[in-house]
Amino acid sequence: MHMPPMAGEQECASATMGEYRIRSYEDGDYEAARTIVSEGITEHVPAGFWLVLRSPQTHGLLLGLFLATYGISSSFLFSFAVVSALLATGWIRIKAVWRDYVEAALEGDMLDIQRTYLDPTDCHFWVVERGREVVGTVAVLHPEDPALQGRALELKRMSVKKGHRGRGLSKALTKAVLRFAQEHGYKEVVLSTTMVQYAAQRLYEGMGFQRVKELCPFLSAKLLQFYIYVYRYEIPGPR
Repeated sequence: MHMPPMAGEQECASATMGEYRIRSYEDGDYEAARTIVSEGITEHVPAGFWLVLRSPQTHGLLLGLFLATYGISSSFLFSFAVVSALLATGWIRIKAVWRDYVEAALEGDMLDIQRTYLDPTDCHFWVVERGREVVGTVAVLHPEDPALQGRALELKRMSVKKGHRGRGLSKALTKAVLRFAQEHGYKEVVLSTTMVQYAAQRLYEGMGFQRVKELCPFLSAKLLQFYIYVYRYEIPGPR
C-alpha cells in the first residue's frame, strides 16, 4: 500500500486537499481538538437509538408491554402512551450512555493530550487544519492488550468536522498513522469502532483493515446486539 509521507508539518499531497494541512498537535489546539472529538462521538446517538429500535428483542419488549397494558386497561390510547414513555426513557438512557463515553474521553486521554499522546515514546497526535481552523484529529497510542505491546500501535480519536468531510481527510489521517507506525518499526495498527459508525467501517475496510473481533461493552449491549468492532492492519514489510 502506498502511503504518502505525512509526518510533522508536511502539506497534504492530494490535489483535492490542497487547502488542508496535517500537522502535529500544538497546545493551542486543545479546545478545538476536544470539541471535535466530543462532537464526533455524540453524533452517533441517533444511529445507536435506531439500532436499538430495530432489535428483535426491542420489538418483543414493546409488543409484550403493549399487550399487557391493553389487557389491564382495555385502552389503546393508554397502551400507546406507556410504550411511548418507554421509548422516551430509552432515548434518554442511550443519550446518557454516549454522554458518559464523551465525559470518559474528555476526562481520560483527552484531558492532557500532551502527556497522553506526545510525551510517551512512539505515540503521537495530529490535527488537520484549513487556514487557521482545526477541522480534524487523529492519534496513535500503545494498545492496552499486553499481547500487542511492542508489535502494534492503536489508532485513536479519528474525527473530522461534518462540513469538511468527503474530501479524503479521514483517509489522509489514517495514512499518517500507518506511515508513523511503519517508520517506528511496528508490524500492525489496530483500532476499534462501534457498529453504528458505518462510514468509518467503510473507510478502514477500503484501506485494508480486517475486522478481527466483536466486543460487547456491557451486558445490555449484548442483549441489544450492539457491538464494538476491532480492526487490524498488517503493515507490509520491506520488499
